[in-house]
Amino acid sequence: MAPAVDLPRRVRAESAVSGSARVVPVRTTSTPSGWTVVVAVLTNPARTPSPSTGQAPERTSDTVAAVRYFAVSGTGGQNGGPVTITGSPAEVAAPETAPAPASPYTRHVPAGDAMGTAVGEFLRAYLASGEAAALERYLSPGLRLSAPAAASYARVDVEEISADTDQAAAKAVPGDGARARVRVRVSGEDRAGSRWPLVYRLEMTARAGRWEVGALDAGPASSAPTPAASAQVGVQ
Repeated sequence: MAPAVDLPRRVRAESAVSGSARVVPVRTTSTPSGWTVVVAVLTNPARTPSPSTGQAPERTSDTVAAVRYFAVSGTGGQNGGPVTITGSPAEVAAPETAPAPASPYTRHVPAGDAMGTAVGEFLRAYLASGEAAALERYLSPGLRLSAPAAASYARVDVEEISADTDQAAAKAVPGDGARARVRVRVSGEDRAGSRWPLVYRLEMTARAGRWEVGALDAGPASSAPTPAASAQVGVQ
């Protein structure tokens, strides 16, 4: 994507163990000639092998990930078209934060109640099994949902559930057809032992005395999920 752009060159150091890095886009602005994206680069510091053993030491509590911000300019990308990077990355200061919109998820849902149990069981099956058949018992009739095959988390912990309606937080399941939107914060531990903070938004429907998943939404918190638009959407 950047055939005519100078990119950074890393000096190879045989005595250092490279740290991992993750790039996250945080702001996009339009320019007369295209667009500029500011990305946050999160890096774990390289660890130097021990002189006596030659092995990299374990990460300690004082090992802090570094965050650097770079502006990258380019053109294209509209309607799925090709993208061209037109300028070398420019290191910049962190962008200013914008006020977050008011969240509709204002009711706390206990993890042990009917809604909390249904949501927790569904997400554990969704993230740990990798198989669509394991999800069918939690879905509303007619809904198809594909599990993220590459996820396969060894452990999934539900940390917080909140909803947009009081009936979602009630111990008893309401009558058939009642709907509620919930936001679920979970922590997934993968096979390598890394923990991933994940957030899901679900539309839940009451049927036959239990809550069922009517839609899974990975879009903005302010958007209302619809089964047609979000049945196949997942966060990996």
